[in-house]
This record gives sequence, C-alpha cells and structure tokens, in this order.
Amino acid sequence: MGNSLLDQLQKAGLVTEKQAKKAKSENRRIEKQGTGGDAGGKTSAHELMARKAERDRQLNLEKTKEAERKALAAQIKQLVEANRLPADGDVPYNFVHGNKVKTLHMSRDMHEQIVQGRLTIVALGQRYEVVPAAVAEKIAARDEACVVVRPGPDTAAEGDDPYAAYKVPDDLIW
Repeated sequence: MGNSLLDQLQKAGLVTEKQAKKAKSENRRIEKQGTGGDAGGKTSAHELMARKAERDRQLNLEKTKEAERKALAAQIKQLVEANRLPADGDVPYNFVHGNKVKTLHMSRDMHEQIVQGRLTIVALGQRYEVVPAAVAEKIAARDEACVVVRPGPDTAAEGDDPYAAYKVPDDLIW
C-alpha cells in the first residue's frame, strides 16, 4: 500500500510518465493557491469566478458601446454623403468651429440659404459639408458635435439690441 494511485496507474500502463509529472505539478500549484481547508478553496474559487464574470460583463459592455458609436458614425457619414450640396463658388462664408475661424466658399444663393437657416454646415472628419437643415436635425439627433453651423433667424429680442437707436446708412458696403 506504499504506492500512490498515480504510481499504480503508471505501473498498469494507463498513465505515461509525462502525464504523471504534469498531474503532480498541477496538484502542487493547486495546493499553493489554496488558503487552507477545503471550504476556503471553494470560496476563493467562487470569488475568482465572480470577478471574472464581472470583468467579462464590463468588457462586453464596452464592446457594445464601441459598436454603437461606430454605427452612429456610419449613419452620420451616410446621411452627409447622400445629402451634401456642392459648395463651389466665390462667396466666402466664415464660421467658428472649436476656437478657430474657418472659411467655406460657396455660391451667393447657398450663402443666403445658410443665413436664412435652410442649409447647415456639418463636420465630417476634417471636411465641412453643406446639407439641408432637415438632414442636419437628423445628424444632430445622432451626434450634436457634428453640426458646426446652425444659423437661423436671430433669437435675440428686439429690445436687447444696444445699437437699435443708431441708423445704418444705406450706402454702407461691408
């Protein structure tokens, strides 16, 4: 009875020497990790499994958010590509994006429509595109930061203008 079960299996030819060494090293590793006592080992194993499950859940949540963000970016790109208007012309339109003043050259008619609020400028990567206001609202619903210029009728009240008492000459050209 001096032989262990592993030795007996080895003598019977059911286990190779390589498998026996692997099993012994695995047993030593498990004994080192155990905190003593069978119940303590089970508790730590349950805790490890719970931590791993929580970590996996967090990773899946991050992957899901990243996929949603990419889907929104693709939808915005598709909306802009399908509805952009060619901004070719000689009339410059200056606008602020971030803390920099940008210029987009366009036709006079397009310039007037932007001022009236029928057209809007949106950012697509490093480019700026002109799209109809209805499309800009769809884009803003997905990502507000993409809509750069959303002009419209002045929202300031008539009584708020400090220069209302001063008349502007008709022959003044800017």
